[in-house]
Amino acid sequence: MASITSATVAIPSFTGLKSTSSKPSAVVRIPTVASTSPKLTVKSSLKDFGVAAVAAAASIALAGNAMAIDVLLGSGDGALAFVPNDFTIAKGEKIVFKNNARFPHNVVFDEDEIPSGVDASKISMDEQDLLNGPGETYEVALTEPGTYSFYCAPHQGAGMVGKVTVN
Repeated sequence: MASITSATVAIPSFTGLKSTSSKPSAVVRIPTVASTSPKLTVKSSLKDFGVAAVAAAASIALAGNAMAIDVLLGSGDGALAFVPNDFTIAKGEKIVFKNNARFPHNVVFDEDEIPSGVDASKISMDEQDLLNGPGETYEVALTEPGTYSFYCAPHQGAGMVGKVTVN
């Protein structure tokens, strides 16, 4: 059978002011219920909550990752390359091209190597526009299924080209 007792809990001040006293800001008596296994019940509930929270966070992370892909412009070792340079995405998924190394870079879709009916100028950066610093980005979402070839205008001759397949 459970019995009701009380416990004293100190509640700190959250005003942001530093207290010169070592006494707690407030003392509140909270009724508690004593039974044969209250700790087991609380631990079990917290464990279940923790599992649910981790599962929810993982689902959000996976959903977020499913909606965008990052492509580095310039590899970590300084090579003139898109990383990755050949990948597949779902229709409407966002591609984030992120300037990484040996800039300036840009992203231009080859009008001869994209699905018919797609306007390359609407999905490409202008060849005169450049991402000049680390971390600068260009984002695009491709909505027509097919294969799209792209390149970096300043470094196309050095082999900085890529391909994306949209399902």
